[in-house]
Amino acid sequence: MKKYLLFSLLVAISFSSCKPRQDKDVIGKPDIEVKDGKLTPEVLWSFGRIGDVSVSPSGDKVLYTVKYFDIEKDKGNSEIYIMNIDGTDLKQLTTTAGSEWNAIFSPDGKKIGYCFADDKGVQIYEMNLDGKGKTKISNVKEGDIESFSYSPDGKKILYIRAIAKKDKYDYLKTGLAKTTGRINDDLGYRHWDEWVDNVPQPFIADFDGKKLSNDINLLEGTEFESPMRPWGGMEQLTWSPDSKQIVYTCRKKVGKEYAFSTNSDLYLYDLESKTTTNLSEGMMGYDQNPVFSHDGKLLAWESMERDGYEADKIRLMVMDLSTKAIKDYSKDFDQNSNGLVFSKDNKSIYFISDYQGKDDIYQLTLANNSFKQLTSGIHNFTSVMLAKDKLIGTKMSMSQPVEIYSVDPSTGKDINISNVNKDLLAKVEMGNIEERWFKATDGKDLHSWIIYPPNFDSTKKYPTILYCEGGPQSTVSQFWSFRWNFQIMASHGYIIVAPNRRGLPGFGQEWNEAISGDYGGQCMKDYLTAIDEMVKEPFVDKDRLGSVGASFGGYSVYWLAGHHEKRFKCFISHNGMFNLEQQYLETEEMFFANWDLGGNYWDKNNKTAQKTYANSPHKFVDKWDTPLMVIHSEYDYRIVASQGMSAYNAAIIQGIPARYLYYPDESHWVLKPQNGVLWQRNFFDWLDTWLKPETKTKA
Repeated sequence: MKKYLLFSLLVAISFSSCKPRQDKDVIGKPDIEVKDGKLTPEVLWSFGRIGDVSVSPSGDKVLYTVKYFDIEKDKGNSEIYIMNIDGTDLKQLTTTAGSEWNAIFSPDGKKIGYCFADDKGVQIYEMNLDGKGKTKISNVKEGDIESFSYSPDGKKILYIRAIAKKDKYDYLKTGLAKTTGRINDDLGYRHWDEWVDNVPQPFIADFDGKKLSNDINLLEGTEFESPMRPWGGMEQLTWSPDSKQIVYTCRKKVGKEYAFSTNSDLYLYDLESKTTTNLSEGMMGYDQNPVFSHDGKLLAWESMERDGYEADKIRLMVMDLSTKAIKDYSKDFDQNSNGLVFSKDNKSIYFISDYQGKDDIYQLTLANNSFKQLTSGIHNFTSVMLAKDKLIGTKMSMSQPVEIYSVDPSTGKDINISNVNKDLLAKVEMGNIEERWFKATDGKDLHSWIIYPPNFDSTKKYPTILYCEGGPQSTVSQFWSFRWNFQIMASHGYIIVAPNRRGLPGFGQEWNEAISGDYGGQCMKDYLTAIDEMVKEPFVDKDRLGSVGASFGGYSVYWLAGHHEKRFKCFISHNGMFNLEQQYLETEEMFFANWDLGGNYWDKNNKTAQKTYANSPHKFVDKWDTPLMVIHSEYDYRIVASQGMSAYNAAIIQGIPARYLYYPDESHWVLKPQNGVLWQRNFFDWLDTWLKPETKTKA
């Protein structure tokens, strides 16, 4: 129920499909026809997906990966590209059947390192800047390398490799080589989309320019993970500028303690003394993503204050490494701070922050603790990096996938330098996007995005969809999704109403926290306010309204189904919570259930928890009367498949038209091309059936 992190998912997708294939299977940029400018599922899956982005040490070149998918082959492939920081002299450096990722420049800027899967597993490779001279530099014999980074002096490499957990019940399996049974005696046995049979751990190895040697595991003999799954990558570990120290993020807990806590810390490992120091001891929430200043005197990181609250404000903390004094620079900055980068002179920090449904680049000046918004517009910046006299950022919007931009820090002006999807975007007609503010039932201002169909005609009436966001604390911002894509909904003739209801960041911490312990309360009133206000428009057909959502958005759909008073004609819930009592016992990150649900359901003296469970959708199925489509996946261990199955069965038993789309091989996300296309086809077939029966078309 976290906000989906684009690059983490892209890396996950790359890693899941990285095994080598024959050259004939090389997947590249597809050539697809776009009929009448319509964004279809097939067109959506044809967009290139930018992954890793790296700027050269000299600041004049940009390295990045792009992944394309082949629907027929049901797989994807990413390749490495290089260009100047103004977008000129673009070159594709690899053309292989297996994906490359984690592409970065060596510290001297003369080589490019990257991960690639050969027939012996995933290893680290290097090549020249022109793509020639590809050489394997690692030879790890057990497990795959997931990601890596060079030390600043180029003499060592830090890499991540999964370590198998010890099976203390191995003795019970003697003579049972074919058994599939799993024996557990603690919590934390599965997480998000996998059974926890291994944990990622950091290794340091010497590098002589040709190969790695003398590998050391910083967490040897433990079952702690660093980086933290499922979101963490190399951004959770960093080298000191002098290459003598590493700071890594770790939640040094296992089992039940791990499941109930978000208390991760930053650990400084000294390579010479081989000692480890906890830099954030006593700080109880998530502490992660450390960044050294260029002179090595300061360490900045992202920090949450409270243990167990995964959606707490992301603070910007800075430590003076000489005194170990820590300062919260964002104390009076009522926004999140992500992706920290020190300026070249170490006097300021650039970062990404969300505000009122848009993510921009900000700058903190350390001397006077002042914050400045550098960019503005209808968009989401997703990262920021230093270049020569510019900043390099990745940016997306509801009308464009991620592209790489050059940003002038003095004016905030940005220029698209990658243009990966320029040609395809030119063929697609996009709908207009509008911001609206409504008065909520408690008198507060409620922000909403309204997305209109292409060639919108205000004299006509359109079927309209209320979009319910997941998270729960995940902003309805200017994101581009390859599943919950507003433009593809609009291209099918629907108006979309997407409110930033109570419980979302970007509107102040008070607004964000209003949802915890109040799932069926003000957040639901906000949804109804938004759709009721839009129904007043003459172009919205009040007799053809639908509501859709995933995760907490799926819960919202189930809840609305029992409370909507015949507003809607159909619903779609993807991986939604249906029975909150069962959810408490089925989910894996217990800190989330304790914080957001308020605690367990058998504590009758816990008023917050009892209020939450009283608003469980399964208690209102007797009021259901509207067609419902349910989508759920077997590998979703956050909200398990029984939740969707129960909701679907409840509808069918009552004679309510229902459809159940079940994936035995997907998780909380749908990542495979053909599964993604099937998702979209069902989505629009269901909406068209109930909201456009007279003109029903196939997606």
